[in-house]
Amino acid sequence: MTDVQQGSSVEQVQAVTIAAKLQQVPVFTGVSEDDLRCLGEVELIHAEPGADLSDIGQTHRGFWILLSGELRLQKRKEDGDLLLIGTISPGETFGEIPLLMGKSSEAVITVLKASTVVYLREELFWNLMFACPQVRTGVLGNMARRLQVFQSQELHREKLISLGTMAAGLMHELNNPGAAARRAASQMRENLSRLQQISLRMCSNDLTPGQTSCLRVLQELALQPSKPSAMSSLDQADAEDELASWLETHGIDNSWKLAATLSAIGFDSETLECAQHEFPGNTLSDPLNWMEALISSVQLVGTVEESVSRVTDLVSAVKKYAYEDKPQRHQLDVHDSIQSTLVILGHKFRQKELTVVKDFAPGLPPLSTCGVGLSQVWTNLLDNAIDASPQKGTVTVRTGVNGDNVSVTIADVGEGIPEENKKLIFEPFFTTKPTGQGTGLGLDIVRHIVVDKFGGEIQVNSLPGNTEFIIKLPVVS
Repeated sequence: MTDVQQGSSVEQVQAVTIAAKLQQVPVFTGVSEDDLRCLGEVELIHAEPGADLSDIGQTHRGFWILLSGELRLQKRKEDGDLLLIGTISPGETFGEIPLLMGKSSEAVITVLKASTVVYLREELFWNLMFACPQVRTGVLGNMARRLQVFQSQELHREKLISLGTMAAGLMHELNNPGAAARRAASQMRENLSRLQQISLRMCSNDLTPGQTSCLRVLQELALQPSKPSAMSSLDQADAEDELASWLETHGIDNSWKLAATLSAIGFDSETLECAQHEFPGNTLSDPLNWMEALISSVQLVGTVEESVSRVTDLVSAVKKYAYEDKPQRHQLDVHDSIQSTLVILGHKFRQKELTVVKDFAPGLPPLSTCGVGLSQVWTNLLDNAIDASPQKGTVTVRTGVNGDNVSVTIADVGEGIPEENKKLIFEPFFTTKPTGQGTGLGLDIVRHIVVDKFGGEIQVNSLPGNTEFIIKLPVVS
């Protein structure tokens, strides 16, 4: 008998001398002493709690039979972590899977209660499998059951890892709509104060029936539920310039600020014709500033709604993933989706004084899809474009149709992606941003949504001064 660890020992014994104990093990039930005699010497291990049987056996592969005690079986993963496979009770066997699959054992066998174990080295295991069909049947049955349990555990573990990654991504995604809603609420408070001040000034002067009627018509137009179609950057700039010039001609305060807000909902000089006639001279400024504050407030309410809706959609997406719900087929307007994201990220563009060029293809077909989460794609790509852009740079959003696909290109004029990073940018948790400023999950989320949910493709072209992410989405998916 040889002491291997304190309180643990290994002795060589003839298998036939412990035949009675072996025959109590289900796999060996009905096996004769003659069949066991052919095994010759086996190792009988006596181990105390805390011992590691793989160290005691000094082997990586073998067949173990627990006669008494209790063991814990764990698998060592590639990252060094230990995955619990289960506990082993008296009468159970283990170790056959690595032997039968021809792989080295990655198991860690820890003694929980003082145990007596029979250990068969690899050559003895194969002698037993060849000479005793009854044992062979039992071993193969155990292997099948154990593999089934292990695969079930692995699937559950992978799902938990995915949910953990998604939870981290959810925190990343919630930041933008949360910040947008908070900022919109703050700006709305300022608008309400301005509305109150202008209203008091206007009420101090008696409004004529014509003035009241004109303001009512303009208010109804501003508050109508239907939204105007998203305009390209060129069309939007032309509309703003035309209206700003008209306002300046009529001596309106904050002409350029008013023009941006009023033109965004489709107002032009013809729309304001009634106001021009009903409010002569310098009396026109207050009504139009009042209208701008009202429209701006309505837009901010829309931003809050979009932000809260995004949060709700994100939470719903996690629930659907967790419970494997299948989303219903629906029609999706790509331009509307992009425009909503641009609104939510508007403060970031303004902070860096970035120019947004929208080159929207006319007549872009809606997507017929079961996919969800497309706004998350635009949010992450635009957020990265903003971070990569220099102060007063340009971010371009271009759409088009290519056969049965809709393409969306988001480009910036930053320093580009280093060649060594191009293969890593879609890996979870890979980021070049400073600690605390990036999770490394944004592009992994983009890849998952575009490829897995929409059946689309992602192409990346990057050179210093021009980085493009090209998203191709099937019109029907």
